[in-house]
Amino acid sequence: MRQEFQPALGEPAEWLGDLHPLVEQLGSTHGLAALGEVSRSLCRAPVHDLSSLRSFLRDYHREILLPIEWPAIRRAFEHSCRLEVRELVEFDRQLGRESVLKPFAEASRRVGQCELQKLRPLKDERIVRRYLEAVGRAEANAWHTLVYGLTLALYSLPLRQGLLGYGFQTTRGFIYAASPSLRLSEKDCRGLVHELCAGFPAAMESMLAANVAA
Repeated sequence: MRQEFQPALGEPAEWLGDLHPLVEQLGSTHGLAALGEVSRSLCRAPVHDLSSLRSFLRDYHREILLPIEWPAIRRAFEHSCRLEVRELVEFDRQLGRESVLKPFAEASRRVGQCELQKLRPLKDERIVRRYLEAVGRAEANAWHTLVYGLTLALYSLPLRQGLLGYGFQTTRGFIYAASPSLRLSEKDCRGLVHELCAGFPAAMESMLAANVAA
């Protein structure tokens, strides 16, 4: 029987191992989306204390990370593994119609296109070359989640570890970005990361199982 991937909750390097630098580039809120932008997309009041931050992150997990971002990463990973460029570009356009993502669409494109350009040395890889060409013709956006899934596939990195790393890094990024203004202690931040990420392995397995069943 296959064992579920069960990471130890702790610092990013402990959770992610060799994947840590990759997910820190593509799976963090640094340079991607301000907490306020995501709050507006969820129609939430601004975060003002530890309790409201916890509530915001639970909503983010429930309404964006689990139903949209994780499945987008998985689908981009699978299209990339199968060298399905046309399908990847079509899904890129489809993702652009997700209304909840519109408040930070520009930031997602900026980060995704920047990271896709870093793959240019791999342009002999057909999928990288054609995705870059589609973005150049404004036929695709290079959303950061899709470039993340593509990168996992190109470097033969495990999907499960990549999904967990993305969830952990975005959650941690929001918490530490908010900590100065909310005057959160290091203990507060670590405790909230541990609390909110503890359910990720089970949620990920449910998502992947549902996809297989479909």
